[in-house]
Order: sequence, then structure tokens, then C-alpha cells
Amino acid sequence: MKLLKTLFIVAALSVSSLAFAGKVNINTADADTIASEIHGIGKARAQAIVEYRKANGKFSRIEDLARVKGVGAKTIEKNRDKLSL
Repeated sequence: MKLLKTLFIVAALSVSSLAFAGKVNINTADADTIASEIHGIGKARAQAIVEYRKANGKFSRIEDLARVKGVGAKTIEKNRDKLSL
């Protein structure tokens, strides 16, 4: 019975983790989400992304993220599978 309970808990945690493993929409995500989900982007750079978006409008391509000072092509490529518009 204890093993069954443990397996149930592990399964439940696995499913809940998958629910949050989606892509980050760089046009709508807040700075906290960007900083926590995109590797190589800290709080300050995430805030810069949000401010850039407010000043210039939505990104039309993922590559446009490189227009934000401090965000380079390597960071975009490393995170491409996590990014969406």
C-alpha cells in the first residue's frame, strides 16, 4: 500500500511538472516568467525585454529578441525550443 501511494505521488508530480513545461511567449510573459524560464536571462535582462516590448510593440520573430541590449543570438538559439510569439 505504501508503495502504491508513493507511485501515485510521483506520477502526480510528474504530470504537474509537464503542465508547466510549456513555451514562454515573449510577447506576453512578465519579467519574472522570462527570468525563470529562459536560460541566460536574469531579472534585469528580463525587465529590459518587457520594457523593449512596451516601447516598440510585440516581437514579430523570435530573432527580434536580439534587438534587446544584452540578448544575443547564442541565448536565443540555446532557448529556441522554449520561446514562442
